[in-house]
Amino acid sequence: MDIKLFNTLSREKETFKPLKKGAVSIYNCGPTVYDTPHIGNYRTFVMDDILRRIFEYNNYEVTQVMNVTDVDDKTIKRSRVENVSLEDLTRKYEKLFLYGLSSLNIELPHHLTRATEHIQAMIDLISVLLDKGVAYKAEDGIYVNISKVEDYGGLAHLDIKAASRSRIANDEYDKENARDFAVWKSKSADDGDASWPAPFGEGRPGWHIECSAMSMKALGPTIDVHTGGQDLLFPHHTNEIAQSESATGKPFVKYWVHGAFMDVSNEKMAKSKGNFVKLENLLDASISPLSFRYWLMTAHYRSPVNFTLDSVRAAQNALIKFMAAMATLPDGGKVDQDYKDRFTGFVNDDMDMPKAIALAWELMKNQEVTPADKRATLLDFDRVFGLKLTEAPRFKEESVPAEIQALVDAREQARKAKDWKKADALRAEIEIRGFEVDDTAEGPRIISK
Repeated sequence: MDIKLFNTLSREKETFKPLKKGAVSIYNCGPTVYDTPHIGNYRTFVMDDILRRIFEYNNYEVTQVMNVTDVDDKTIKRSRVENVSLEDLTRKYEKLFLYGLSSLNIELPHHLTRATEHIQAMIDLISVLLDKGVAYKAEDGIYVNISKVEDYGGLAHLDIKAASRSRIANDEYDKENARDFAVWKSKSADDGDASWPAPFGEGRPGWHIECSAMSMKALGPTIDVHTGGQDLLFPHHTNEIAQSESATGKPFVKYWVHGAFMDVSNEKMAKSKGNFVKLENLLDASISPLSFRYWLMTAHYRSPVNFTLDSVRAAQNALIKFMAAMATLPDGGKVDQDYKDRFTGFVNDDMDMPKAIALAWELMKNQEVTPADKRATLLDFDRVFGLKLTEAPRFKEESVPAEIQALVDAREQARKAKDWKKADALRAEIEIRGFEVDDTAEGPRIISK
């Protein structure tokens, strides 16, 4: 079954066709490790994880690369504020980032690449740009001349003729004005020890050149899929395309996938606005990271979501109910092919996780599928969901004494006959004997007190 993705470059949903049959190369824009990510950032990383899982579900051989930006304007500034070395600062926040991935059951990328470990690749790439006349040297570093770049701004549908032309040294800048951007910044006192020797002068890389150099070193000049948040469309991803394609003369990325923003109080969540929420804030509110992951999957990745504690708590209650039902399902079944086909159709259609979640609930309530087959099929779905359904607490029927099972069976007969007085009396008898009955959609679940 074909996989379809909405390609930001074409603004259309396209059928995925890999560069190499049966294989897919994926580059994810990773964290800038100057602080712990907020949950809006983690929405993108959950999207990345689901995309990888979908390709693996479809039997693709996946190579996933994610960068760690451990040298840029933000990391250097934060290291000065905290009065620690750049390496100590970035390693600390990298560790916290990885802890967050684990909490959300996000699989580690096959390659987690640090910018500081790829400086030579960046210098080599900048040298090519200089040789081709696309980049030029200025008093404070090396810049890409965007007027020399064919179709600059095409990804973001930006009209550079109407934009102001000037140089900009900052890694992040006005989202409307196209400018010559820095790929190398000359050494300055503010950078401390964050500088490296290069043929064009000692200094450090700009943020944009880092991803191009690392992705091409790991995956080659053209990659299948590049992902990131919608906020990276311009200037970051636009500049990645400009410098990469100018250097190689080849298409940089076939499919661009961008996730939508997460709002809080109907305003974009961002550290710069001070309205962000972190994973530890969810834990303080007694919300598990897996419940947050479940909540994210109830909305399409290209649709903005508005975070509220109440909405995530409701998702957590739903997940608890689902896990409780999973606990009643026995092993030994087989995957229901009809449900598997429908599930594959949903997840392959531009990651339509809301429909996939709804299908899982439909299956759970379907009395025509045996409990064992339900379990096998739902565990198959969880290869994409990543909700750790195998860890739902199991109840062993053989641990229930025969006389208790007989009382439970008699109570079920009374309930079917709508003899509620007798059913209540039998429940009381069961509880006196040290057991409880939880009535689920799959039938009574017996719990030892």
